[in-house]
Amino acid sequence: MERTIEAKKNLASPSHKKIRTTRLPSRLRALFWDYKFEDMAWETDHDLIVDRVLTTGDWESVKWLRSRLGDEGLREWITSHHRKLSPRQLRFWEIILALPHKRVSEWLSNRSQDMWEKRMAR
Repeated sequence: MERTIEAKKNLASPSHKKIRTTRLPSRLRALFWDYKFEDMAWETDHDLIVDRVLTTGDWESVKWLRSRLGDEGLREWITSHHRKLSPRQLRFWEIILALPHKRVSEWLSNRSQDMWEKRMAR
């Protein structure tokens, strides 16, 4: 209870800054059919947004994402989350973003080995 009251005091204080939220373009709504779209914001949901746009978005959505994140930001995201993308998607982004071919091949090779090891562990 005390924590809640203290939190309310902090929210009411003039030094508390509101987090500015950037609403998503309406054309992305169909990608987030399983979320309350009106509550989504770039600042709080960027990993989910990047994931959905790269895996299921159309070209217009991808262009919006590239303008928002930039190619370097996309490279960083893909490097950290490459397992979320299909082999076909990884090869596409390898070409578009000039990702090192050897690195993408290693990601895909490791993925195949991991699947085989999981199968044999039964």
